[in-house]
Amino acid sequence: MYRIGIDLGGTNIAAGIVNEEFKIIAKDSVPTNANRPGEEIVTDIANLCKKLCADNGIALSEIKSLGIASPGIVDDESGEAIYANNLPFDHFPILPLLKKQLPFPELHIENDANAAAWGEAIAGAAKGSKSSVMITLGTGVGGGIIDGGKVFKGFNSAAGELGHIVIAVDGRPCSCGRRGCWEAYSSATGLINMTKEKLAECEKAGRATVMTEIAEAAGKVNGRTAFDGMRRGDEAAREVVEEYIKYLASGLASMINIFQPEVVSIGGGISNEGQYLLDLVVPAVYAQIYGKGVVSTPDIRIATLRNDAGIIGAAVLGM
Repeated sequence: MYRIGIDLGGTNIAAGIVNEEFKIIAKDSVPTNANRPGEEIVTDIANLCKKLCADNGIALSEIKSLGIASPGIVDDESGEAIYANNLPFDHFPILPLLKKQLPFPELHIENDANAAAWGEAIAGAAKGSKSSVMITLGTGVGGGIIDGGKVFKGFNSAAGELGHIVIAVDGRPCSCGRRGCWEAYSSATGLINMTKEKLAECEKAGRATVMTEIAEAAGKVNGRTAFDGMRRGDEAAREVVEEYIKYLASGLASMINIFQPEVVSIGGGISNEGQYLLDLVVPAVYAQIYGKGVVSTPDIRIATLRNDAGIIGAAVLGM
């Protein structure tokens, strides 16, 4: 039997067939075209599933379940996409509508960050653990909490917005409307902003930095600029990375103090720094956690499913 996972984004609808070893054996995608009725998006999801199966010689009857990883707030029990700021959903009955077009025995929906965390718990960096927290460091800071082998959702299915804990009162503005959120400091966007500020500071002071050369070669400042500069021994780049790690470690320590998970996995674009990132952030986190040296210490790991976390996590919803 197979499962299908859907990673529903504002730009693309990505689908994957997942086998019993939790490996994606086939993928396809179509544009979301988000500015249209939700019913049309549902039809495209159904047609994409049918096409993916047909293209790979798999009968629809061989699909055990379909799961959707969606941005925003969702309710798996009712099958509703309650809210998503980049999709036309307002208590939209996405699963009931899909049931009319697909014969699969099980249909599920979950917030995309929660689905990614579930994927890592079932088949990725947190496999074998009963409790884990996944953090994604991308445009924002996403999060998902696994407790007792289940996704923690809160009473209203809206839990897990880990990027919106405040770590600096009256600090940097955040896209959510608050100031000082962890997301404003530890996302790739936050790192890019810190890098740009340092470059402007260096230019004003007449201070040379290799980050200027790195950014010009890439055509822009990105999340790698400061890390690449630090690896080349640049002092200004080191200052940026150290500031970034300070805030990242502060948030991660808070996650551990609150949840005490067996595993914390880090995904998103910044996680591509791999062991280099871990070597910097892990000691800073362990120095701050409550009960250090007395209680057991959670493992901090790089997430392993990468861009497939949403598809795999969606596919294994209900397990």
